[in-house]
Amino acid sequence: MAQKRDFYDVLSVKKDATAAQIKSAYRKLARKYHPDVNKDDDATKKFQEASEAYEVLSDTKKRQTYDQFGMAAFTQGAAGGGGAPPGWGGGMGGGGQRVNVNFADIFGGGGTGDGFAGMGLDDILEALGGGTGRRSARGRTRGPAPKGQDVGYRVMLDFLQAIRGTELTLKVDSQNISVKIPAGVKDGQKIRLRGKGHPGPGGSGDLLIECKIRKHLYFCRDGNDISVEVPISITEAALGAKVDVPTIDGTTTVKIPAGVASGRRLRLKEKGVLPAGKDKTRGDQYVTIKIAPPEKLSKEARELLEKFDKKNHYDPRAEAPWK
Repeated sequence: MAQKRDFYDVLSVKKDATAAQIKSAYRKLARKYHPDVNKDDDATKKFQEASEAYEVLSDTKKRQTYDQFGMAAFTQGAAGGGGAPPGWGGGMGGGGQRVNVNFADIFGGGGTGDGFAGMGLDDILEALGGGTGRRSARGRTRGPAPKGQDVGYRVMLDFLQAIRGTELTLKVDSQNISVKIPAGVKDGQKIRLRGKGHPGPGGSGDLLIECKIRKHLYFCRDGNDISVEVPISITEAALGAKVDVPTIDGTTTVKIPAGVASGRRLRLKEKGVLPAGKDKTRGDQYVTIKIAPPEKLSKEARELLEKFDKKNHYDPRAEAPWK
């Protein structure tokens, strides 16, 4: 059997060629050597050779296997024989179990190029161009060319990145892709970028980005509402005060009413999250009051509090349900 040429040499591309470069190279060869347009004796052979190379190099998994094991991985009968690549065909599987793998079964005919060699030139060019359907040489309508696989990608966002939106650069299939994360995304929310997945005859699949959000030091999110705990002194609670409070937009001043109880929630209207998507109803922020007495008192301060209690004695448990 004649030695097959290296697939990269067949398409005249480098080993680090992008999916777009591989598709472009095959398209040129298909136009040149397809039997529909070229009647030379060796044209059919060259066209089949190019189709075989493209079928392998245009598929991410097949290409990885080819780069690792070479032509042996796509030769009929390689599994379990002397030509099997290390770790395959009679080797040990990932779970420690002995397995027999027939690459011809896995990759559809052992890379014979039949998938493209059996198509008319118009069919191939339409498939490579991402058409929604194609017609055979006999005029028979075929189904749409298959798209490439979707790619899943998880990103970790800081709390305020998710609230305000951000722009990230992701590396997918050796390509850098700029991604805009819209303001207001929730934990676990997925963003779909069409045509940024693995390439295929009918166009590339999609990139699905799952957003995971880190917890914030003091902000909490509940739907589109934000909450934060704010400590105040006994004096501020008794007399009332104006206190600086953090929000996702920056610091704002909040009026604390006199006699406020610990645990009371104050509402800051429309200071919450502006959600991503069609719903543009902004949430609120809730400020939970926590009265924080001093841990230590001077002798003079203690005496003043004792005098205050005698003149203004108040029992907060007077009307408790257990009284």
